[in-house]
Amino acid sequence: MNRADRAQMAMMLEVCAYPKPGNVDRCHDYSDTLLEHFLASTILVRPAFDAAEGPGGRVGSLIREAVMRTNGHGGGNTHFGAFILLIPLIIGGDIEGARRVVSGTDVKDAIDFYAAFGLTRVRVAESDELDVNDPASIAAIRERGMTLADIMAHSAPRDMVAREWTNGFSLTRRCADLLHSHGHGREAIVRAFLDLLASEPDTFIAKKHGAAVAERTMRCAGEVLRGGRDLGAFDAECIAGGINPGSIADITIAGIYVALGEGWQWDS
Repeated sequence: MNRADRAQMAMMLEVCAYPKPGNVDRCHDYSDTLLEHFLASTILVRPAFDAAEGPGGRVGSLIREAVMRTNGHGGGNTHFGAFILLIPLIIGGDIEGARRVVSGTDVKDAIDFYAAFGLTRVRVAESDELDVNDPASIAAIRERGMTLADIMAHSAPRDMVAREWTNGFSLTRRCADLLHSHGHGREAIVRAFLDLLASEPDTFIAKKHGAAVAERTMRCAGEVLRGGRDLGAFDAECIAGGINPGSIADITIAGIYVALGEGWQWDS
């Protein structure tokens, strides 16, 4: 598989694995976002991935293209966080290459990223001075000469996907290692997802429900891993409460991409 193939496969494999507590999978949808919306996003994004694998692609404009190509399926934001991780990984080929891509971003990348952000319905912190909906924020980015790496560093304390850009894709690396250690196929994906959820408060949950709920969800995932809580029951509780570990899902996608490039097998 080439890089674009692996990225598409990673998106498909993550959403089809089950049960991943609180997330859309092959066993349940949300009222406004279906499994089919995620699968449509996986297909529609391909030209952006092909461009990322080709020469001369810029990370900011490619994230914007990925969002534009997947914004019309009617299911809202399905993969914005995944694109933030996958695009530099595809351009760079692997984690080391992605780190170089991140360090080479500029102001234009930051502005293109904000344009992409404005097309989504991603939840943002109310206190964020760089409000995607405020044109003054673009002026501030230009005035300060902020690169896209600077934007991610600005968001990193509140957003674990952005934090991957500042910590060298450390959770992405950890997820890939977990996949290798847990074997192959769907069960390995679920176990890696749970391992991450049990060790990191999901910032998407924190933005929607508050830090206490994110911490409690993390503890519950740990109880599942230790055998003190039923996985199916935990999944049902998360779905009923609208508790969606979306950031862990995005990092899981990136981890699958990396693991596939290292020979991890998805079909056995």
